[in-house]
Amino acid sequence: MVFFKHFLLFFKHYFVQLGRRWSLLPLLILFPGIIITLLAIILIALLTPTEHEPIQVGLVDLDQSEETEIVVQLMADSSELSAFIQLHPMTESEARHNIVTNEISAYITFPPQFTTHLYEGTSVSLPIVGNPHQSAHSYLIKELVDSVTRHISVSQANILTINYFAKKIGMDDELRNEFLFEQFTNFLFYTIGKDQVLYEEELINQATSTPIHYYSLGTLLMITTLWLLFIYNFLYKEETERMKQRLKLYGVKDIYQLIARITVTLLCVLPLSFLLFILMKHLLTINLLTEDLIKSFALIGLYSLSYLASIAVLETLIDSRKLRLLSQTIVTIFLIIISGSIIPTLYFPIYIQDIVPYIYSAEAFHWLQEIVLNERLFINFMPLIYMTLSACFLLIGLSLWKERKYL
Repeated sequence: MVFFKHFLLFFKHYFVQLGRRWSLLPLLILFPGIIITLLAIILIALLTPTEHEPIQVGLVDLDQSEETEIVVQLMADSSELSAFIQLHPMTESEARHNIVTNEISAYITFPPQFTTHLYEGTSVSLPIVGNPHQSAHSYLIKELVDSVTRHISVSQANILTINYFAKKIGMDDELRNEFLFEQFTNFLFYTIGKDQVLYEEELINQATSTPIHYYSLGTLLMITTLWLLFIYNFLYKEETERMKQRLKLYGVKDIYQLIARITVTLLCVLPLSFLLFILMKHLLTINLLTEDLIKSFALIGLYSLSYLASIAVLETLIDSRKLRLLSQTIVTIFLIIISGSIIPTLYFPIYIQDIVPYIYSAEAFHWLQEIVLNERLFINFMPLIYMTLSACFLLIGLSLWKERKYL
């Protein structure tokens, strides 16, 4: 009962404070939208490709056997890949030079003794050297090599079985090698005929395939974030030490004020964010069911609560107002960037991509894309719910710990 009494007191106080300073609210609401809309337009103009150029990849054959020559030629002439990836046989020195001059995205190497190891049962692999300036393309080439390696492994298992029984019946070495080569080519061309040489894995970059929709969603997330930051700090009022002592004597805890301010901020920002989402939906003619709208609103609500809890944690830990505002701004910029709303996460280094699923802004933006851009029906809310609860429990725990420490 004490909690609700104090909560309602501060809840009413913050709404009265908003009413007294209502003339500044339009500026707080319009300013982020104008700035971020201009930024989104600039990014769309810069990142939208004018043409789709295939990825250039080198093939280096250090084994120089008939088997590897067939595989290299097959990969280079594959019509299924030519629209997306162009493979060029070349020497290792040429490949290294082309990497330095940024003419190819990567090169694949067939190592020495590749065929011998294939027939003897030794594990074989295809080393790949990527271009550090084209990391996203290098990742796609890695998927290609993994697919080729899977087929080589299957082919090797069949060849080893044939080789084992050929040795057991005493077949001549030259005749046996010719027979193994014939079986290798037959198996390879059989898989070609069955359309199984390469598994196709489509990686869609929404920032370039549907840039307007992608950056509209990014703009929505950024505007919502800035509204939360501005309104939350707009409600903040520095209290004197005497007032703080009085509040403590009456049993008023800091967490009551934080929860009331977070609630008022959510009540102010979420309706605006939802209206902005509906406006975006109509302007871009996005067909969403009522269920999709509810899921999108739930994602925005969970993200907003997580964000407010995070900046409230900073307020709890940092007493200096200037340092607190600086830290909140840095965290806000980090969350916006890591979410992928400005730069798609596909372009991040691998070690950053590994931690992206554990950031609530990236998780919320990912599922918003799945709903709006990919028309996905199933949404996994649990990771975002866990992150939101963790942020709230962290805020409550730190606030209560700090009050006990300074009693």
